Amino acid sequence: MIMVNVTLNKFIEDFITLPLEEKEYLLDIMKKQLIEAKRESIAQRTMECMANLATGEVKRGTVKDLYEDLEND
Repeated sequence: MIMVNVTLNKFIEDFITLPLEEKEYLLDIMKKQLIEAKRESIAQRTMECMANLATGEVKRGTVKDLYEDLEND
C-alpha cells in the first residue's frame, strides 16, 4: 500500500509540472481508459448474470412474484 501511495504521489507531482496542453491530453487518455474499464466491468457482470440465469441460480418474474417470495421467506 505504501508503494502505491508513493507512486501516486509521484504521478501527481509530475502531473502538476506538465504544461496545460499535456495535462488536458493526459486527462483525455485517462477518461477514455476509465470508460473502457467500466465497459469491461459491465460486460463481465453481464456474463456472470447470464451464466447464473442459465444454471437456474436466479429467478425470473414480476414484482408481484418478488413480493410473494419475500413474504414466504
